[in-house]
Amino acid sequence: MKKPNDRRKTFVKREPKEFDEQVIQIDRVTRVVKGGRKLRFRATVAIGNKKGKVGIGIGKSQEVTGAIQKGIAKAKRDLVQVNLDENTIPHQIKIKYKAAKILLLPAVPGTGLIAGGTIRKVLELAGIKDILSKSYGTTNKVNCTKATFEALKRLVPNPAMLKKAKKKAEAKAKTPETKEPEAKAPKEPKTAESKAKAPKEVQPTT
Repeated sequence: MKKPNDRRKTFVKREPKEFDEQVIQIDRVTRVVKGGRKLRFRATVAIGNKKGKVGIGIGKSQEVTGAIQKGIAKAKRDLVQVNLDENTIPHQIKIKYKAAKILLLPAVPGTGLIAGGTIRKVLELAGIKDILSKSYGTTNKVNCTKATFEALKRLVPNPAMLKKAKKKAEAKAKTPETKEPEAKAPKEPKTAESKAKAPKEVQPTT
């Protein structure tokens, strides 16, 4: 019989996930065929590490879990590194994707994440903490998600960010590289021949 403490020993600690996941929307898709109707599910998923990397994907399957897993796999293939200015975006950007229009504005520290719906989810996963946003046109979740993703992809570093990067590169070039200590050659073991060849010490006469 197993002891009650054996369960604790067999417990395996899970490794932390590399990316956080957010399910944006799950739709039921019906296709009419000769034999009748076929029902499938479509899942729109967004993933991110909250440090500048974000991706979105759409998966389809006959089961909800299968559609979500396909969406996550596709989002990992389409990951994008976003240019962030600390906790906000480097500049203002306005983008139109189909019928969705998104406006993103940089904000000072302490403003918070002023966004709603799917836009907020994508910005959170990207690691943005201070931003102002506005959505125009359609309220379709899939199109708003794609529009936000396209806006983040098109962000470029501002002059202040370029100056900081240049200063860091110059400071790194000026710092001297630490040299590794040279390895000393191993001493040869003394043999009878080497002892015979070695000069004998002459003691001073008193």
